[in-house]
This record gives sequence, structure tokens and C-alpha cells, in this order.
Amino acid sequence: MQALAERLDAAVKGAVIAKVELLGFSGLKTVLPPGQSIEGEKLQGVGRRGKYLVMALSSGRRVLVHLSQAGRLDIEVPPKQTKPRGGVVRFVLGNGTGVLVREHGHERKAGWWVLAPGAEGPLEGLGPEPQDQAFEDLLTTSQDTRHLHTLLRDQSFVAGIGRGYADDALNRAKLSPFSSLKSLSPGDRARLVAEIRAVFSEAVASERRRTGGLSEPKLGTGFAVHNRVGQPCPACGEPLLRVSYESHEVVYCKRCQTKGRVLADRRLSRLLK
Repeated sequence: MQALAERLDAAVKGAVIAKVELLGFSGLKTVLPPGQSIEGEKLQGVGRRGKYLVMALSSGRRVLVHLSQAGRLDIEVPPKQTKPRGGVVRFVLGNGTGVLVREHGHERKAGWWVLAPGAEGPLEGLGPEPQDQAFEDLLTTSQDTRHLHTLLRDQSFVAGIGRGYADDALNRAKLSPFSSLKSLSPGDRARLVAEIRAVFSEAVASERRRTGGLSEPKLGTGFAVHNRVGQPCPACGEPLLRVSYESHEVVYCKRCQTKGRVLADRRLSRLLK
């Protein structure tokens, strides 16, 4: 999302929003100010907070965009006039560029917000960013007892870490996704902070080489562990395993992360030995 915000900023900064096309009735998550009230506003720039794109407007208002799991963003030059399947919103800009937000699949969780000046909306409850000192302080002192994989995906605890980054960082830190933060030694905690930051830095560097928007139906091919069940662990070569849940899976290496133990797969509701 950081790299996407940078590409979008380069494409739209300084442009005027000529038209807002509401393509999905459930996409706009705010009522006031109205979505089309931002027509005529100048885009001051695009940034990021957690998993949200943050578009700053000349009036002091902000537009947030959250792509969720299957949302995608296309930068159109010139703007298209089609209404694509899964379309959420299209911002038609005065510089001849269109910004299309659409969603693959059927969940319809991607959305956008128009925030009045000073309003934080869904940004208010976000935790610190991985590169913040506050994040390091939190991980080195917290006695949280939740599973690490669950904890790292909690956006109120730390902003911006999803399933893929959690899988990769925990593998690199050689920590079980089912361990708790409370159980970790100071050395484990320091290693986890370092590996989370390294995974993020490498991912941003890789994504900065991408051009345009974020339009592919399937993403995540750049992960070292996530979505690679059965493939060799990048550290030891052991086939990667998973724990499956209804909406997601956790990928890990039993040799590097769980001392040879196979974790309970929720699909079977039993412990595999």
C-alpha cells in the first residue's frame, strides 16, 4: 500500500476531481459529507495509514480507500466509461486520469470514506506502524497472550500487517504463529521486531518496481512463505505446512518454527502428529 500510495501521488497530485462515479451502492462508508461533494476539489497528495490510502483534499477533507482482501485499484489514462463488475468508485480527474476502485470475488468489503476536516474515521483506532518507535516499545513490553499471528493482524495493535507479512516475518524470526508475545524472551522480541521491519522494507522496495495501479486479480506472489504450502521453507527446505480456517490460512515451517510439531489444522479439528 505504501508503494501504491506513492505511485498514485505521482499520478494525481495537483489534479482536480472533475467527477465521482458511484459504481457500487455499498462502497461508500460515510453519509456526510456526501461522496459527490468532493467534485471540484484539488488533490493535495496521497499518503497511507495502515492499509488505508489517504487522499488529502484542498478543503481539508480527506478521502480514505481500503481495498480489503480482493479490492484492486486501476490508474486509467484516459478514464474509461465502463462500469466493470465489482466496481466500487471511479474518480475522474481533470488531468485526464481516472482512478478506479473495484473488487474481485463476492465479499464486497472494499470501500471508501469522505472525512470532514479533523475527522479520523476508521484511522482513529489504528495502532502504530511497524517502523515507529512506538511499535518497538510495544513489542518489547507487552504481555499479550494471544497467538502471535492473530496479534500481528490486529490493526488496533499494529497497523498495516496482513496475513502474508505475518507468515513471512514469523518464519524469518523462527517463531511459532501460535506462540504468545508474553512467552517470548527479550531476544525473541528483538528478532521479531527486526524481521517484521525487514519484511516490510523489502516488500516496499519490490512493489516500487511495479508500474500503474494494483489491478491483478490475484496478488501475493512475492511472499516467501505465504501461499506456498508444500513448497520448501526458504530457510531449511522443509515442506511448508498450514493451519486452515474458514477465511484464511496460517503457513509455517515445523522445523524452523515449532520444533518439529505439526500444529492442529482447523479443517480437521484435531491435532495431527
